[in-house]
Amino acid sequence: MRLRKIFSAPAFTRCGRLGGETLVLLAVAGALSAQVAGQANSGYKTPEQRQGVATTLGNPERDQQQKPGQLVHDMGVQKGMTVADVGTGIGYMLPFLSRAVGPDGHVIAEDLFDDFLAAARDRAENQKLTNVAFVKGTETDPNLPEGQMDEVLVLDAYHHFDYPEKMLAAIHKSLKDGGKLVVVRLDMPDAIKEIEANHFHLVMEKETIRNSQYMLVLEKS
Repeated sequence: MRLRKIFSAPAFTRCGRLGGETLVLLAVAGALSAQVAGQANSGYKTPEQRQGVATTLGNPERDQQQKPGQLVHDMGVQKGMTVADVGTGIGYMLPFLSRAVGPDGHVIAEDLFDDFLAAARDRAENQKLTNVAFVKGTETDPNLPEGQMDEVLVLDAYHHFDYPEKMLAAIHKSLKDGGKLVVVRLDMPDAIKEIEANHFHLVMEKETIRNSQYMLVLEKS
């Protein structure tokens, strides 16, 4: 499939020029049982609630706490890759991912909510991120192009998945052979076992921020 066709589906909106391979990264925090996110999503039901969440997501202190530049480096993002930011929210990671993949790479920003996508699109436009496209996902599928992903990122979003097995299956389907799922979360042991049960295998784990943030890199089996 040619890349221009990847972004031609109605679910995608374009922000500037795109082309090249596709990378997707996933940050995870939760258990793999259906309806696991009911309580976690209670604060996201209304536009007013999401506006409050957006204020937290855009806190300037977040860079120091989460170290997004180092996170992208540790994920192994390289020029020419295409990255999908699943659960992008207001697009916090988009500038870091966009710069890392360079003008020949691509970033796909996915979210369930139109207001979050609008905020992420504004961020991309304001910072002239011409290699970013946007897609609206569902509770069971992020609607990423099949077999095109090099890696997948969902930063602090997995615990909001109502149907984690279905989401993992859809992400698995979107990855290239040997594609990687990068998981960033507050703790690891249960997640490793649960994600590996869904056709991935662990290739690396790392404490990126002492006692507060962990990275798992899992390869598509």
